[in-house]
Amino acid sequence: MLINPRPAEQTAAVAHERVYRALRSRIMHGEILPGRAMTLRGIGQEFQVSMTPAREAVRRLVSEGALFLSASGRVSTPELSNERIEELAALRALLEPELAARALPRAHMALIERMESTNSAIAGVIHTGDAIAYIRYNLEFHRTLYLRAQAPAMLALAETVWLQLGPTMRALYGRLNRTDAPQHHRSILAALKAGDEPGLRLAVRADVTHGLRLLAA
Repeated sequence: MLINPRPAEQTAAVAHERVYRALRSRIMHGEILPGRAMTLRGIGQEFQVSMTPAREAVRRLVSEGALFLSASGRVSTPELSNERIEELAALRALLEPELAARALPRAHMALIERMESTNSAIAGVIHTGDAIAYIRYNLEFHRTLYLRAQAPAMLALAETVWLQLGPTMRALYGRLNRTDAPQHHRSILAALKAGDEPGLRLAVRADVTHGLRLLAA
């Protein structure tokens, strides 16, 4: 016999998911800088929820490597070591070229045009110096392609890596001094149009590791 959850339990679950999704988005897109401390009380007050949903959201994000929980109970976004950055860059270099290659047979012109539009948006936010929008559009560029791979488990792993790197990517943005959209994006788009799998793999690998290797240098 199935037992339906009580209304209070349903409300707590909805609140927990809302807090989790909001914090996850902020972290992934670099809205929270590395080492930023947070409290459960502060999270609860911001989202107008009790301590339980706030605690559950934080617990999930800690398990995904997006937040760090110290022995004293202090919650913060992680400050990644060079070794950790290199490890995450290596994961991107393994996962994302494979996702792109699996997506290639389904990369129709409408998809490519959507990616070109996103790339134009990236160029626009570079001129305004909006680091958060830059990260958001950059991930959208990649996610738009990878969704066509029809490999949800692999994409979930890639998104977990993005999540762990979000605050660090925000720190990286100021060091890149970009004046135009990433050059490797143009190579990705050209390879998609040509149906060039080796070229696509190479362009994606170069794009996802170039900036991170600058941070670890």
